Amino acid sequence: MKTVFAAIIIVIILPVFSGCGGKNNPDGNGSPPEQKELRLAEQYGLAYAPLQLLRRTGWLEEELPGVDIQWLRLVNGAAIREAMVSRRLDVGFMGIPPFLIGVDGGMEWRLFTGVSRAPVGLVTWRADLKGLSDFTPRDRIALPQPGSIQHILLAMAAEKQLGDPRRFDNQMVTLSHPDGMNALLSRKEVAAHFTAPPYIMMELAEPGMHLVMEGTEAVGSDYTFIIGCVMEDFPAANPGLAAGLERALGRAFQFLDEKPDEAAKLLFSDYNLDEEKLLEYLTWPGVSYGGAVEGLERFISFMGAQGYLKNPGNPEDYFVSAGKGR
Repeated sequence: MKTVFAAIIIVIILPVFSGCGGKNNPDGNGSPPEQKELRLAEQYGLAYAPLQLLRRTGWLEEELPGVDIQWLRLVNGAAIREAMVSRRLDVGFMGIPPFLIGVDGGMEWRLFTGVSRAPVGLVTWRADLKGLSDFTPRDRIALPQPGSIQHILLAMAAEKQLGDPRRFDNQMVTLSHPDGMNALLSRKEVAAHFTAPPYIMMELAEPGMHLVMEGTEAVGSDYTFIIGCVMEDFPAANPGLAAGLERALGRAFQFLDEKPDEAAKLLFSDYNLDEEKLLEYLTWPGVSYGGAVEGLERFISFMGAQGYLKNPGNPEDYFVSAGKGR
């Protein structure tokens, strides 16, 4: 087995950074020049394929000539939040729940685009674990972090099936997707792994592994898995950078939709997979890429009702404001 590194209710489709136009220079009205660097952070997995594509093709550099593009890969949404609060990052990509938790904690950041939908689920090697009710307090569940989308999906499912959304809060083990997969395959320290592509496909391909639950069972419908966010003042201060990022992401979404075979040729080494296997995963049922945001209202409602958010707002409040370019 190779080790890899690497929404119900409401659908919102916006142009990325709507209202942000212009080029990467002052506009002559006395505004300060735009910054000359763009720092972006992603995490692990196939849900970030559009970003991997930008790194491979140089499309972002084409759209933003003269701008120093810097990419980081961080282990979870909490690490991205911390980097953005300290202004060490400009753009972060993560699941909806850690973004909402940041806003609820006072962060002045906003959602600006969807990135991907993907099948995520709870995988186990234990034959006796057929449903959530079979887990005992001793059974550990690996996932990226408390407050991650995997954690909130698990809480949603626990409420539906067991009547207790916090049933598993003390059984979670924080591991990155690659480390979580390795722990699961060792069949020792964790009973199950709540994970995403390509890890979920690779795990289920192993003898004796099976799926306990899938994310859509918890939400009740489709939802956006990964979103992009920026500090609220970024688009107005940097309309040229915002517009260039919008164009580059649009190219990546279209390429993955129309030419997944070519995308697989470009990206297979990034995922330590052969081209055929990566193409299979890129076209797997439930995997898609684009700027639509689905399920935001459902996450806000659930997280507010269960105390994960103290001040839940309306879905539109979480988006970067339109028309705020200079």
